[in-house]
Amino acid sequence: MEGQTPESRGLPEKPDPATTAATLSSMGAVFILLKSALGAGLLNFPWAFSKAGGVVPALLVELVSLVFLVSGLVILGYAAAVSGQATYQGVVRGLCGPAIGKLCEACFLVNLLMISVAFLRVIGDQLEKLCDSLLSGTPPAPRPWYADQRFTLPLLSVLVILPLSAPREIAFQKYTSILGTLAAWYLALVITVQYYLWPQGLMREPGPSLSPASWTSMFSIFPTICFGFQCHEAAVSIYCSMRKRSLSHWALVSVLSLLGCCLIYSLTGVYGFLTFGTEVSADVLMSYPGNNTVIIVARVLFAVSIVTVYPIVLFLGRSVMQDFWKRSCWGVRGPRALADPSGLWVRMPLTILWVTVTLSMALFIPDLSEIVSIIGGISSFFIFIFPGLCLICAMGVEPVGPRVKCCLEVWGVVSVLVGTFIFGQSTVAAVWEMI
Repeated sequence: MEGQTPESRGLPEKPDPATTAATLSSMGAVFILLKSALGAGLLNFPWAFSKAGGVVPALLVELVSLVFLVSGLVILGYAAAVSGQATYQGVVRGLCGPAIGKLCEACFLVNLLMISVAFLRVIGDQLEKLCDSLLSGTPPAPRPWYADQRFTLPLLSVLVILPLSAPREIAFQKYTSILGTLAAWYLALVITVQYYLWPQGLMREPGPSLSPASWTSMFSIFPTICFGFQCHEAAVSIYCSMRKRSLSHWALVSVLSLLGCCLIYSLTGVYGFLTFGTEVSADVLMSYPGNNTVIIVARVLFAVSIVTVYPIVLFLGRSVMQDFWKRSCWGVRGPRALADPSGLWVRMPLTILWVTVTLSMALFIPDLSEIVSIIGGISSFFIFIFPGLCLICAMGVEPVGPRVKCCLEVWGVVSVLVGTFIFGQSTVAAVWEMI
């Protein structure tokens, strides 16, 4: 497929992903893909293990899901090569048609917006808890204005998050992604070590259950897995930024990234659940004593981890708005400075708008724990449904053998059905809990 032209594959002439900036190394791609998945979902895994009914059922569901997760990434790389598009929504629109493409853009924008709000909310909570730990030696009093997240979170957004979100290409994030990945590793190791050391002041439930109360409880972990492993939105952009692009190489990058992610999530989920049992908080760090120095460091590093993944989410959301800008009158007949959506005069206002909107929502929405299932349900579109549809549609334009075509189409149908089930189950469960 690498040596073929679009005409030889029976496709119309389309933009070649190779024309985009191919500056990303394989190791950089692994770190960005790994960091894209290591977000706020890391703190929810012990709680998800508790809802699933124990360690064994949760790990079984996670391992089965890993097959579909890797499959979705590989399909997206293949679809990007077939369609010649450099963005997720461009691939879906190019292969599945404009109607599915518009649905993808709408889901893409809403999902990334809510993820950004969730990230900022988690950062704000960690900053507030950190300030409380630093001020714990003072007499009880109302929290000072400079320790309130309504001050610290906007300050952090302006001084750190906004500059990190300004670059044009996603390849820049490989440097911050290394730091964020190390921070996630530290959190997983801290939770593991704390289980064995059992420091003073740490209360835990003895002998938590290791088996589910019912087989239906195993499905409750699906939203957290989708919320935690959602790196598929960035897959096409990462693939198109790589210097070495082949399906086998991309498959290796995908497997390495998700195996590392799975190990971190599993350690956090298993030992967080074994430490606190059914009493574990939805944010596992909130279950630990606030004056524990190791936990304080973990709070700081986890906040750093979320800060480094926020620009990746913003980059993806901005790409949707840039595509819309390119198709609008400003992109077609506007001034020269505004014709290029990736130019400074368009990119920076869109970046500032995204940070402002998500920051405002994070400050005024009191709690996002109830809608984590909804976010996980929407993520199932990008992990299962849209990759499955792309695979089915690609079979109509890419010449393959009849047996291979039949097998791939069946797998595409299975992915769509599994994603539809997870979306329905997650949404109904989330709405039922809120009611």
